[in-house]
Amino acid sequence: MDFTKARARMVHAQIARRGVSDSRVLDAMREVPREAFISAGFEEFAYEDSPLPIAEGQTISQPYIVAAMAAAADIAPGDRVLEIGAGSGYAAAVLSRLAGMVFAVERHQSLTEAARERLAALGYRNVQLMTGDGSKGWPQEAPFDAIIVSAGGPRVPQALKGQLKLGGSLVVPVGESHDQRLKRIVRSGETSFEEDDLGAVRFVPLVGAEGWPARDETKPVPAKPKILAQMIGHAAEPLPAFDDPNFGRLFDRFGHKRVVLLGEASHGSSEFYRARAAITKRLITEHGFTIVAVEADWPDAAAIDRYVRHRVARAGEEVPFQRFPTWMWRNTDVATFTEWLRRHNEKAPAPCGFYGLDIYNMRGAIAAVLSYLDKMDPEAAAIARERYGCLTPWQKEPSVYGRAVLTAGYRKCEEEVLRQCRALLEKQFEYDDGDEFLDAAQNARLIATAERYYRIMYYGGAESWNLRDSHMFDTLTHLLNSRGDDAKAVVWAHNSHIGDARQTEMGSARDELNIGQLVRERFGQDAALIGMGTHCGTVACASDWDGEMEIKRVRPSRDGSYERLCHDSGEPRFLLDFAHDPALARRLMEPLLERFIGVIYRPETELQSHYAQAALSRQYDAFLWFDETNAVEELGPEHRGEGVPDTYPFGV
Repeated sequence: MDFTKARARMVHAQIARRGVSDSRVLDAMREVPREAFISAGFEEFAYEDSPLPIAEGQTISQPYIVAAMAAAADIAPGDRVLEIGAGSGYAAAVLSRLAGMVFAVERHQSLTEAARERLAALGYRNVQLMTGDGSKGWPQEAPFDAIIVSAGGPRVPQALKGQLKLGGSLVVPVGESHDQRLKRIVRSGETSFEEDDLGAVRFVPLVGAEGWPARDETKPVPAKPKILAQMIGHAAEPLPAFDDPNFGRLFDRFGHKRVVLLGEASHGSSEFYRARAAITKRLITEHGFTIVAVEADWPDAAAIDRYVRHRVARAGEEVPFQRFPTWMWRNTDVATFTEWLRRHNEKAPAPCGFYGLDIYNMRGAIAAVLSYLDKMDPEAAAIARERYGCLTPWQKEPSVYGRAVLTAGYRKCEEEVLRQCRALLEKQFEYDDGDEFLDAAQNARLIATAERYYRIMYYGGAESWNLRDSHMFDTLTHLLNSRGDDAKAVVWAHNSHIGDARQTEMGSARDELNIGQLVRERFGQDAALIGMGTHCGTVACASDWDGEMEIKRVRPSRDGSYERLCHDSGEPRFLLDFAHDPALARRLMEPLLERFIGVIYRPETELQSHYAQAALSRQYDAFLWFDETNAVEELGPEHRGEGVPDTYPFGV
């Protein structure tokens, strides 16, 4: 197979367009056949933008990284270059096109021999290889004009610094595997060096005297990781602490989207809430997002919105989020975010609102519509009270409404609530007072949808689910339209809502759709769907609907699941961006089990209750992983600090 065109596309799209402009480096990348340096069976992925596994648990580096490191080393014709971590020999081959002589050290004898044979077969005569401790360099051939290290150590090895010529450059990754930084060290004097930070990277460990310790050979050899888990580990971008600005910066790549959907694998895990908050803050402050739309009831979220946008609270308004499951939004993580949003909106030229997409709080919605009409149009308010009368007995327990409408006495209720919704919307230009009308109109829509939802829920099936998610999508589009053509929204909801339903059992077996699917169909490339997952830990949940909140242990993920693959990657916290690693994305299209924990968690029947088949890289555009997570902390009176105003929305 001829890979010439694929190689040219790789150089143009993956390297030149990402900022590598050195023409000699680009020419070298076009010349060296990467397909000749990878393991059998991976040739079709040779020119994808990702590292690939080779023997001995090592990798062939991502093409962009090879090019970027070579460019950073500023190699001139005739230079003597040392490479540490030869691996397959690919990087040494690229360096050989730039330098006069390349000396490459590899600690695995089998890789050294294979690379030597491969380079000889391809005619690269100016490369010498040696098996040894790369952290010590190759003192017999020193000094070097440039040294490139393709493995990450705990610090810059002194031996390598000592083997640089004056003016020479050492390019080396430094740090723990989940937090490596690429450093460029330039020798400026006999004992003086200048250092630059070139950004975050991910490399295999540098093992040796000035690197990480080798594995204790007296201990049992662990089972060889699955290739797919290895690929996940290599593609994973480590996540820093939530309060580290670099956490939010990782998501600048999605800042140009119109809609960014942020999922969660459970409704009761703190890390998911904190991650969404950190990402959302960045999208608001740096990319102009002005809508935060959450999987919460509109009337409850409206109380939060009034608080964060410094609007007047509605008279007689109930404390929000009193319905089961209270911990889903009345928790310390959400409270911390809303306080931040309130402070942000004090000075923001375009304040960011907080809105609910869901349909459950029919009672609150009716109260909001009537309160609005009492102020704007008392006669219309009286008519609305009559129309909503058929729902009055069921406002507190709407789930039993479905049985009631089987009797003739309640069959006209749908007509009445729809008539009221239309009547309010027809008054838009007469009533329209911005936010207040939007709130009332959306509550009227909610009542109409909720009436139908509770009616059809009695029969079960996909229709009630589809109605609910369609309503959430419609609410989102109403919000975007109300804010204008440039409005951008962040959505917080469960993975089962924000992952494309067509790529799960929901769509393939149960004919269910969701907001993620509808957003993709409407906004296409202007949307990003980001899921989240975990292996184990604790979760806030209930055993039954309307049950007491419990803190339960999350069972370790099952073999054969995406979660187990992520766990087996060995990386504790990371981002997978499927657009950046097409080879991995293709592998993750294969349907596997994925875990979904809602407000109910039953570990004893976990496989049947909480796992479903999905195609991860089709379901989401990106995926966040937290190997161990902790339960959210429900908000209580003890969390109200001094000076918190009486208008504080959670009423604690």
